[in-house]
Amino acid sequence: MRKVIGIGETVLDIIFRGNQPVSAVPGGSVYNSIISLGRSGVPAEFISETGDDRVGSRITGFLEENGVSSRSVCIHRGQRSPLSLAFLNDQNDAEYVFYKDHDRDKLDFERPEVNPDDVVLFGSFYAVNPVVRQQVREFLTYAHERGAILYYDVNYRSAHRNDIVRTRPNILENLELADIVRGSHEDFQVLFKMDDADKIYRAEISFYCHNFIYTQGVRPVQLRAEGGLACEYPVAGVPTVSTIGAGDSFNAGMAYGLIKHDITREQLQQGLSREQWDSIIGCAQQFSACVCQSLNNYVDEAFGQRMKQELIQSLTTA
Repeated sequence: MRKVIGIGETVLDIIFRGNQPVSAVPGGSVYNSIISLGRSGVPAEFISETGDDRVGSRITGFLEENGVSSRSVCIHRGQRSPLSLAFLNDQNDAEYVFYKDHDRDKLDFERPEVNPDDVVLFGSFYAVNPVVRQQVREFLTYAHERGAILYYDVNYRSAHRNDIVRTRPNILENLELADIVRGSHEDFQVLFKMDDADKIYRAEISFYCHNFIYTQGVRPVQLRAEGGLACEYPVAGVPTVSTIGAGDSFNAGMAYGLIKHDITREQLQQGLSREQWDSIIGCAQQFSACVCQSLNNYVDEAFGQRMKQELIQSLTTA
């Protein structure tokens, strides 16, 4: 069975509502996606780094508890794990404050095996951070050469606005390696001061990658894809407890959909049909909606079990 490999940061997310902590859970953008996939029965591995403290043990242990291999997580001896404070506003969106102890460390990990049509998830500032860029680039290049599908979530937030000039070459490299690019309206406002999906696609994305997904909160998801396909998908209204992890779970649902519907890299390069995209993005929206209804960063176990059964049934009847 095909697998998903994620590469990204780890943190302990401490969530506040009304200036009072209400939850503390392991997190990180790609980390959240990988946990959702592990819970949904998708073979998954994670490449990252953490400290050798109690928080780091919880982060790696939580991966294993949810069916995700942690053998490629680098443990920095004698150092503390990163923390993220997330303050929810009245709309249940979060403002973040980050604390990290080891910005000068180099990522050193056991490289997992990558097979054709495996899915590699990467994104956020970790994917362009000069501190670990060499190791990240080497792995992405290896995965690309091995025939994996590379899914890039830009996830570039205003906290790194002053880093755009020095990280832009890395962003462009990521776009060129990617088979699918996903970004939110906040990302492209920060990077390009643009908020129109067509203009962003034509000016900044399509030269590098032909498959582009633009998300904008409660407004419709926009797709621009190989072959000139242009579609939009309304976002279903659900009771929202927290939007933390909603985009990460959208990414998990995309990876899940690629495997469930047996989409290969060759098919992506040739151009998928509208029906194929409908099925994949439908999975992504299911995952995202589930996460919005709790304080968790990932889909709950009951949802994961349903997705696991659907995946088994789909692969068995294929």
